[in-house]
Amino acid sequence: TCINDPWHFHKEFELIVINKGAGTRFVGDNVSHFEEGCLTLIGSNIPHLFRNEKEYYLPNNKNEVDLSYILFEKNFLGDSFLKIPEMKLVERLLEKSALAFEITGKTKTWVIRRLTEMKVQRAENRLISLLEILLHLSKSKELSPLLTMGFLANNSGDTEKINIVFQFITKNYTEEIYVDEIASKLNMSIASFSRYFKNHTRKNFSDYVTEMRIAHACRKLSNYRVKNSTFKERFEVNKRCIIEVENRYAVQVSDTTLPEIIRSGGDDATKSHCWCEK
Repeated sequence: TCINDPWHFHKEFELIVINKGAGTRFVGDNVSHFEEGCLTLIGSNIPHLFRNEKEYYLPNNKNEVDLSYILFEKNFLGDSFLKIPEMKLVERLLEKSALAFEITGKTKTWVIRRLTEMKVQRAENRLISLLEILLHLSKSKELSPLLTMGFLANNSGDTEKINIVFQFITKNYTEEIYVDEIASKLNMSIASFSRYFKNHTRKNFSDYVTEMRIAHACRKLSNYRVKNSTFKERFEVNKRCIIEVENRYAVQVSDTTLPEIIRSGGDDATKSHCWCEK
């Protein structure tokens, strides 16, 4: 199984947890890794896409995928409910969700447990549980913004082309990617494609691919305990992604530089975490 939802947006807020599976999370102009236990709050009309790792789309794939999500409107308890003083923090949370949040720590554990409980609750009890989750999130310090500024969808209605682009990137980002190749797939000139891509993602195509490679390298490197400087030969870390990391930090990846690269990779490379904490 695999996630096949396209690049899309909707007026509802979305709280989504990955129960099983791993891949790349595209939210607005943010590109980051997701894996089991990743919990995200996405604001209204923020375009997003979750794509599994390459192996999930192979015919003989045996990896399991499972996710849970809640879609809700700001006025799900009435037009004036959030205006009462007791709901001020929740209203502020939903306003700030224009930056989209990755939820971690004890807050993540608590919210995921409540989401699991909601699956067997009656409709009226689910409403109460959702409100309790929002109240809990509004008071938590364990929410990290994925975006540096608000990101609203391009309402052109043309999402088919951008989905082709994202599929191409996620399939080929560990190899050399040439902009003329993807432009030709869409029957566009390089200049037209560059404008189109930046209009949808707010980033240059090359920068977007670079961030995916850095996130990929940080994710791989974070799992390694390097004992000597020949780790590139001992571990099958993609060479193209390692080069991107070395170019970004102007250092050679080695036993001594690896810990600092991993620590700073998320904030400097993507303004967020390169991987979700379990």
